Amino acid sequence: MKNFVFISPNFPLTYWKFCRELKNNGMRVLGIGDCPYDQLLPELKDSLHEYYKVSSLENNDEVFKAVAFFSFKYGKIDWLESNNEYWLMRDAWLRTEFNITTGPKLDEMDKIKYKSAMKEYYAKAGLPTARYHIVEGLEDSLEFAHTVGYPVVVKPDNGVGANNTYKLSCDDDLRFFIDHKDDNIYIMEEFVNGYVQTYDAIIDSKGEPLFESGNITPHSLMDIVNGGGDSVYYLVKDLPERIRDAGLRTVKSFGVKSRFIHLEFFILNEDQEGLGKKGDILGLEVNMRPAGGYTPEMYNYSQQTDVYKIWADMVAFDTNTKGTGKHFYCAFYSRRDGKTYKLSDHDIMTRYASNMVMWGRIPEALSGAMANQMYVGNFETEEEMFRFFADLGAVE
Repeated sequence: MKNFVFISPNFPLTYWKFCRELKNNGMRVLGIGDCPYDQLLPELKDSLHEYYKVSSLENNDEVFKAVAFFSFKYGKIDWLESNNEYWLMRDAWLRTEFNITTGPKLDEMDKIKYKSAMKEYYAKAGLPTARYHIVEGLEDSLEFAHTVGYPVVVKPDNGVGANNTYKLSCDDDLRFFIDHKDDNIYIMEEFVNGYVQTYDAIIDSKGEPLFESGNITPHSLMDIVNGGGDSVYYLVKDLPERIRDAGLRTVKSFGVKSRFIHLEFFILNEDQEGLGKKGDILGLEVNMRPAGGYTPEMYNYSQQTDVYKIWADMVAFDTNTKGTGKHFYCAFYSRRDGKTYKLSDHDIMTRYASNMVMWGRIPEALSGAMANQMYVGNFETEEEMFRFFADLGAVE
């Protein structure tokens, strides 16, 4: 029996389903987390062979001892994974320490975690990226901003989501940022006038996709986080071939194997000098884990499938035994507390009863990027979906 160590199997909430499918595929699933055992979901408890509680997942020593304990008790660890952006570097460190060869080790992480390092691999895939500069001080940053022109975007070179990401529109903005920034290493990029479209996939050990999807975010996540806006995105009904081509070229360039991935691309809204023509594809960022929040659930609704099983099949058998069914546009809209909307919760649920597949409150830990009250629906056409977005976003 193969041993799979799952880091933080209780968060996000739906990740117990990964554990269930691993168990169903005959693997011994060993969980490590900081949640007390009696507070775990019954479904997660039933999916784990054993659970090791640490006082904090931030504590390297404790987590190392937990893996060492499982290794001593059950033998070689075959897989170790969290499927969570926050723990990817920790996962790689543990794989390195325990010689676990089924995922990236520390010497492979620069191109995965550092936005500046990703650009070289996008270039190998034949995809342009925004010009960039690593921030050192005021003078070098002003020189770069004056070269590419305002606005510019600054963000941690090794960051998660849109945290600490800002658009600077003038010299005064830049001076304020330099005077008040934290100790992170920041990357500064020219502003790209485009929307984000993704290539999401489960990739086998040969670098081939077992499942494919993609989403479109019509509004900037940076603006949503910093401006307190509603959160809106959707899964496409059918993946455009040119996005699939860009995704597969990126997979090959980065050497992706045996992973769930979420690759981000800009689609230009207009011609932009030095970058391309309207509609051209640019590399933005790679994420070697599933898309965040409730997107794994949305994959399932969008294609009438079970990505938790497909991923576990990849781990256990290196194949997909599930397949997919009918495809839909799957739309996510989450509204902010404190705003007055034209449609009440009751109005929405009544009007879109036949479309709704999920609804409810967003956990506080995710509300910065995802707002507070979510509604997720399946739609046959773009027109129906955009009407849904307009109705939910209408304010008094």
